[in-house]
Amino acid sequence: MTANITREEAAKELEYLAKEIAKADSAYYQNDDPYLSDAQYDRLKHRNSDLEALYPELIRPDSPSKRVGASVKSAFAKVHLTFPMLSLGDVFSISEVKDFVMGVKRFLNTAEDIPFMSEPKIDGLSFSARYEKGIFVQGSTRGDGTTGEDITANLRTIRQLPLTLPHDAPDILEVRGEVYMSKQDFFALNEKYALEGKKTFANPRNAAAGSLRQLDPKITAERKLSIFAYTWGETSEKPWQSQDQFFEYLQHWGFPTNPNNTLCHTIADIEASFNHLMEIRASLPYDIDGVVYKVNSIALQERLGFLTRTPRWAIAHKFPAEQALTTINNIRIQVGRTGALTPVADVEPVNVGGVLVSHATLHNEDEIKRKDIRINDTVVIQRAGDVIPQIVKVLTDKRPTCSQPFIFPDKCPVCGSHAIREQDEAVRRCTGGLSCPAQAKERIIHFVSKDAFDITGLGEKIIDTFYQEGILHNPADIFTLEARNSGDDLFSQGRGLHLERREGWGPKSVENLFAAINAKRTISLPRFIYALGIRQVGAATARLLAKHYGSFNHFMTDMINKETAPLVAIDGIGAAMATDMVEFFQEPHNLAIINNLLTQIKVETFTDTGRTDSFFTGKTLVFTGTLTQMTRAEAKAKALEAGAKVSGSVSSKTDFVIMGADAGSKAKNAQELGITILSENEFLQKLSL
Repeated sequence: MTANITREEAAKELEYLAKEIAKADSAYYQNDDPYLSDAQYDRLKHRNSDLEALYPELIRPDSPSKRVGASVKSAFAKVHLTFPMLSLGDVFSISEVKDFVMGVKRFLNTAEDIPFMSEPKIDGLSFSARYEKGIFVQGSTRGDGTTGEDITANLRTIRQLPLTLPHDAPDILEVRGEVYMSKQDFFALNEKYALEGKKTFANPRNAAAGSLRQLDPKITAERKLSIFAYTWGETSEKPWQSQDQFFEYLQHWGFPTNPNNTLCHTIADIEASFNHLMEIRASLPYDIDGVVYKVNSIALQERLGFLTRTPRWAIAHKFPAEQALTTINNIRIQVGRTGALTPVADVEPVNVGGVLVSHATLHNEDEIKRKDIRINDTVVIQRAGDVIPQIVKVLTDKRPTCSQPFIFPDKCPVCGSHAIREQDEAVRRCTGGLSCPAQAKERIIHFVSKDAFDITGLGEKIIDTFYQEGILHNPADIFTLEARNSGDDLFSQGRGLHLERREGWGPKSVENLFAAINAKRTISLPRFIYALGIRQVGAATARLLAKHYGSFNHFMTDMINKETAPLVAIDGIGAAMATDMVEFFQEPHNLAIINNLLTQIKVETFTDTGRTDSFFTGKTLVFTGTLTQMTRAEAKAKALEAGAKVSGSVSSKTDFVIMGADAGSKAKNAQELGITILSENEFLQKLSL
């Protein structure tokens, strides 16, 4: 199904996936109250990965593949993680595992078998425990991967965690692992709470997370939590040479490790390990939701390195998703900020993997026709990571005789404008533009979202109310809200909005809202570009643009002048994406909003926080020809780690061309432009400076 999806359809679905997964992440990581089962959540992320693999140029800056967890709760002190706690990529079949292993071999340019450590994936909450001179000094959650929550006092209550280490442990050592609650302790806790008339937990993972993140450590101490250790963060020395050897050190230092960890030498070993864990899964005293495979050699792990937010040397093999039967009560159309009409099925509520499902995405009109989905149909529904689950198939033998095919509307259900479908596109879009209330409102919601301005207190319900009442028409209105509330702006003539007099509001809540808005009057360049809501420009692309242009004025000038050449020279940005950016800035209404915004806010000049001490820092590199000492992918990864920019084409802005054997036209272009050409050896020598 993925292979047949069009580029435009994929872009729309990736936008939807990013938004929906972000909501699920917030519920899971911040509130400890997920409304999706792990299998459902994994299926959604897997769909996102499939689309990104098919169309890598569409990878969004807010892509779930670039994100880990969610922001920390303000009630906990923040902990900066020197070495980020990254997430893992997911696969769902042994064929995908084989593809992953082959990818590792290609990167390393070897045909030899590579040993992998197979580890049960514990369904709990990630933790990091820091030791200095053998003394436990700080504990942290994963948070967003770089900033976690300080749970030192709570971790101390877990008896399995050693508070002191033997004298041979490194002076600085971060041990990382998973906090979980055993099934036996979970059932006992729920039974106790039920007798006391308290709310019970949905599953052991929720119980563990809720217990570990209590503000009162005494409550944590009353609940029986357990841990498994499996990796490290910052360390002053690394005497282990492999993953299995690290487990030996962990056991020596007093940390519990999973007894089902298995060293696999071949694909057959990996498959056998997975099948074994599937067989014993139900009998284990704790919940697992899959298996993690890690390259065993630390030297190879370091050589493989990392993608943006995931290691190249590890993958999570998830267990299959759960399904259920239900009926479709209605099919309705939602209109997004880009005008796309997305069909959603309202289904008879059904429990799938412990989660009550009442809605399912139908993606687009082609999907409805292909699966012949109709109102009152009985369907198989699958919730495998989607916030809005997917319909797998229709059971036509249960279809009522009176059912009729669904007719997709050719007019916007919100504003009545024509809804057209461009040639070669799967998505039908409203032509009403920002005159369509749905698009205008969704644009404001996007503007204040987490990866954009992230304004606390401006949720969807408040924005919907303010929009309907004419208080907010566009994003620029947010920053005049305080003046208009008091009647101090030019157009209020002393007649303020006086939000504090509204039902549900008060002086303190209004004060907090304005404080949150004013706190965001200075914003980073990547966030501002992303907040504009340019089609196909997600958080990752916004950062690429910020790194390339440095300032918003430079970016805006090129866009107004229709300069697409600098855009397509950026590795990861294609012609279609460049066209969408230019067209955005040709719209007078968009320019008016931007100019109004720039009178109210300050957009910071971009400063790359990556490595700054390399010979290649800030330089633009182009690779051409065949490299002999490493693969092209490995060379690009090393260049990016050194703070360089990697482009796919040679231009006057290129600083160096790295030339391997059998170089083609790029080398010739570099010579004509007088650009410095480096051999592979010269590249490696300068890389080490």
